[in-house]
Amino acid sequence: MTQIKTVTAPYDVAEHLRTAAEMAAYLEASIEEVDGNTTFIAKALCDIARAKGLSQVTKELGLSYEGWNESLSEEHSLTLDTVLKAISALGLKLSIEAVATTSVAAQ
Repeated sequence: MTQIKTVTAPYDVAEHLRTAAEMAAYLEASIEEVDGNTTFIAKALCDIARAKGLSQVTKELGLSYEGWNESLSEEHSLTLDTVLKAISALGLKLSIEAVATTSVAAQ
């Protein structure tokens, strides 16, 4: 009996984020799935930065590579300020929309 050897390679989402629309959709999906874990958002921001070119993004933010990593690391709480700056440097924008609720607002 011949054994079939499976060869795998690590999957890097950054290799598949080619357009601004794909990057925006990826970040939006990441934010929707966050469930209180800001590390998930930080990972998405890092993936997008790698797809765009990390050196360009850190330059626009005025951060070193180490500063970028530190600001998005698990040891630090991800702040809204950091998220907004990163989103802007990535050429994206954050927008908010109302969701339908089941309750009727008091009049």
